[in-house]
Amino acid sequence: VPLPEQEGPQRGTWQKLEMFGSKELAYAITMHDYELFMAINQHELLYQVFGRYKFGKLTANLDIFMRRFNEIQYWVVTEICLTPSPGKRVQLLRKFIKLASYCKEYRNLNSFFAIVMGLSNIAVSRLSLTWERLPSKIKRMFSEFETLMDPSRNHRVYRSTLTKLTPPTILFMPLLLKDLTFTHEGNKTYSIEALVNFEKMRMLSHTMRTLKICRSQALLKSNYFTILSAFTCLETLRTGRGIPVEYFAFKLFSVRFYFHKDTGQII
Repeated sequence: VPLPEQEGPQRGTWQKLEMFGSKELAYAITMHDYELFMAINQHELLYQVFGRYKFGKLTANLDIFMRRFNEIQYWVVTEICLTPSPGKRVQLLRKFIKLASYCKEYRNLNSFFAIVMGLSNIAVSRLSLTWERLPSKIKRMFSEFETLMDPSRNHRVYRSTLTKLTPPTILFMPLLLKDLTFTHEGNKTYSIEALVNFEKMRMLSHTMRTLKICRSQALLKSNYFTILSAFTCLETLRTGRGIPVEYFAFKLFSVRFYFHKDTGQII
């Protein structure tokens, strides 16, 4: 029998999600993911692949970023499964597909993969009546997303798409770790003569260079979404309707201005 703290939520938050635009949500998720992505030290990848126990080092930033992927994936599954109304479930499913589309537009491939994998989860994919009620345009969009995730020929479609994107790009971290692990386990570090295998080091550095390129430019923060989120908080304060300001700020991670609740001026 699970403990009370181990039990999942009993109610979804689809009513609160309806108050956010898909593009606004995608921007907020991307901004938060970008902060986690930039905090990863390149050495953490090597510690993870070679074995952190050999170096006595921690990979805390990498672990948090990898856990973020699972959080996004199972958040999608949980919200859809906890939506009781079939009509609302269709709307939420459509919203998540559009959310994945905007994450891809913002070059946040890590969250894009997490959302699509969440929608491909058996708990969601078996809801045939819900999927049948989706517009054909949204269905085609999701089919294109599944094509991008096709693992055949060593994820050729994804790798081809990644090379066409301009930095900054939040790449799909599990695949990068897979490439490093494959190179490490498939090649000896030392030769028979106890010499360093520099060819292996070149292969590892080539893979690591992908991470460097994706982070070669800074992500520009949009003032439009910052001001929009702040005015939405202001409207909630004035009317007393909608969601609490703290919840809105926590979800969007983009509130940078504070407004006086009566005058509306920036404090």
